[in-house]
Amino acid sequence: MQVLEIYDPAMCCSTGVCGPDVDPALVSFAADLKWLETRGVAVLRYNLGQDAGVFAGNPSVVKELAAGLDRLPIIALDGRIVSVGVYPSRIQLAQTLGIDAGSAVDGAVAAPACVAGSGCC
Repeated sequence: MQVLEIYDPAMCCSTGVCGPDVDPALVSFAADLKWLETRGVAVLRYNLGQDAGVFAGNPSVVKELAAGLDRLPIIALDGRIVSVGVYPSRIQLAQTLGIDAGSAVDGAVAAPACVAGSGCC
């Protein structure tokens, strides 16, 4: 099983899909990650504000961050950094993971819903 790790900048919640002014790119990216999970990809997502120890424990991520916080998000596939500074599109993710890019446009997956009382809504 492939493992995709996302090292996000500090956000109010684990996906950034919260609050009154949600970035549409984060909504699409969250849906794209759910789509990848339905295709057998393990997705691990870390938020700098909540998971700083995970960032510090990865020498490759520390090296990227030495160049500045604008390197976030950092995306790693099976421990190897494959993207920095941008949230890739569903098609770019499919290509990176070797998933049929044609299936990348099949049926959109809804973005995760806010959970009442979680502090994200």
